[in-house]
Amino acid sequence: MAYQKLQAYKAANVTPNDSSNIPNISSPDGLKNNGCVLYIGSGGDVRVLTSSGDDVTFTNVADGTFFPVQVVKVFNTDTTASGIIALW
Repeated sequence: MAYQKLQAYKAANVTPNDSSNIPNISSPDGLKNNGCVLYIGSGGDVRVLTSSGDDVTFTNVADGTFFPVQVVKVFNTDTTASGIIALW
């Protein structure tokens, strides 16, 4: 079971993508991604694939939100938020 950390030790900009997972330090291709939490710079809708395989869209996420969900993919389709940063 994944758990939330209180501090991140690594961060990377996220480009929403319908076909590729978010790369991480242990799996640059994103295939063995255990998930990360997100920072949402400019709010809007965020469609994600969770580490447990759920495809869900969070609507009206506010600017400057730390998003406490273990995410492996941020979809381009249905995502209107920007300035997204992955945190591990």
